[in-house]
Amino acid sequence: MVNIHPPSSFGCKSHRCCIKQALSDAEQICLQRKSRLTPLRKRVLELVWSSHKPLGAYALLEQLSKEGHKPAPPTVYRALDFLQEQGLVHKVNTLNAYMGCAHPQSGDHNRQLLICRLCGNVAELQIPEIEHAIDSVAKSAAFTVEKQALEILGVCPQCAEQSR
Repeated sequence: MVNIHPPSSFGCKSHRCCIKQALSDAEQICLQRKSRLTPLRKRVLELVWSSHKPLGAYALLEQLSKEGHKPAPPTVYRALDFLQEQGLVHKVNTLNAYMGCAHPQSGDHNRQLLICRLCGNVAELQIPEIEHAIDSVAKSAAFTVEKQALEILGVCPQCAEQSR
């Protein structure tokens, strides 16, 4: 079974519900783990989810500065590291940016990402068959997989349509 986030299309029109759910999940997860979701960490998570595209640390820093916060770059990176450790965001290495995790409660943060090289939108996939195939090949090579992250570059449906 393939689960795509956002589920309705490659990109969603409004993140209002996504943001609300992400913040609720974050509060619940941090409470269960006795981790501290500081106001800055919460705001960084909210900004990540507010964007239709993954955001880099300096874009987050710029937005926070516009809001009157004066965090130094290491502070933003520490907030992102915390959110990543809690499974609340993913780092999109290809873009050197961060996006919200669509399923933070699952505990399984192996994922596949479809990245549009034209607009920068990203869709998060969960395809167990891919995970099992990677595990199987790794096992036959006596390799221990600790984390899977597959980033696939291409063109999203909206950009493909616009280029026609």
